[in-house]
Amino acid sequence: MTTTAHDAAVQDFQMFIDGASTGATSGRTYESIDPYTGEPWARVPDADGTDVDRAVAAARAALAGPWAALTATQRGKLLHRLGDLIAREANRLGELETRDNGRLLREMAGQMAYLPEWYYYFAGLADKNEGSVIPSDKSNYLVYTRHEPVGVVAAIVPWNSPLLPLTWKLAPALAAGCTIVVKPSDYTPVSTLALADLVAEAGFPPGVVNVVTGWGPEVGKALAAHPDIDKIAFTGSTQVGRLIAQAAAGNLTRVTLELGGKSARLVFPDADLDAAANGVIAGVFAATGQTCMAGSRVVVHESVKDALVERIVARAQTIKIGNPMDPATEMGPVATDKQYATVLSHFASAREDGATIACGGKPVESLGGWFVEPTVLVGVTADAGGPRGDLRAGRRGHHVHR
Repeated sequence: MTTTAHDAAVQDFQMFIDGASTGATSGRTYESIDPYTGEPWARVPDADGTDVDRAVAAARAALAGPWAALTATQRGKLLHRLGDLIAREANRLGELETRDNGRLLREMAGQMAYLPEWYYYFAGLADKNEGSVIPSDKSNYLVYTRHEPVGVVAAIVPWNSPLLPLTWKLAPALAAGCTIVVKPSDYTPVSTLALADLVAEAGFPPGVVNVVTGWGPEVGKALAAHPDIDKIAFTGSTQVGRLIAQAAAGNLTRVTLELGGKSARLVFPDADLDAAANGVIAGVFAATGQTCMAGSRVVVHESVKDALVERIVARAQTIKIGNPMDPATEMGPVATDKQYATVLSHFASAREDGATIACGGKPVESLGGWFVEPTVLVGVTADAGGPRGDLRAGRRGHHVHR
């Protein structure tokens, strides 16, 4: 993924460390691929452990320096200002996310338009985080508690909605007085880098927020095992979450893990089947199955299975796939070449496990990018895919169980 040739069609972005835009110490870069075209559209720094050390040192200095000197009310004002700037740039941020991950622009734009609410909420909460005075059995003792920031936080965020899970980490951390080092997904770094520019514009002191990009596991490993990181907040796969927990254990670093699942829709005989089918369709296809809460399997009572499958298949076959920037598009591409190959491999393994493809199950090569037909699988057993890899949220098909 490393590139040295300049391509006028490819936009260049920089990391954000200690309040300034910067490249990787090594000078390396890599390209982000637009899932709609399958072609590179952006170029970002390919950092390593040295850059992680720079970012963590900047966050540590800010924690004990200018950031610590601000009152909670002043922190809240900065957060509110950041929310205003995100609202101003919501359309652009949505377009950047769509270029990076292929999600529908109407979905990403909606997320970006609502994103400021988190910053406004925690802006108001910043100076409401109060301690308490505790009664003592000794008259000459004053016993009280106060809340202090955990310290330097490492935020490692996923590719499917980069700024939303980042905001869930960033806004409360800043309200509490923490500083932060962000590692966006290798595949979708650009919107996070754009957000860093807004952090600078809002007036946050240097080092409070830092963003380090890198291809492969090196940056994430360095962050997870870094002795000067006080808390790790990770959203992503269960496999990577295990590795982060193991790396953090060496330093007894606090860890919060939001990992993958296998979300099931349960349909009973008394259900309104039209409503159930609509819910199934809305719960997975709009995001191309690429959310942690995607309803990627359906467990349905045998007596209504055929009727429900008929409704789901009929609607799935009408889904319009294409350019995620087009408001008329109902489903975009798979976000990465790796995920594209994984989805197609699941179709083969499902057949081997005895499942039937009721509709879809093939790539759409005519569109140019990483497109797969809306797919419905029936007759899938509860343990399907186990030996060949867990069938998690993120894959496209529905698993209709008897």
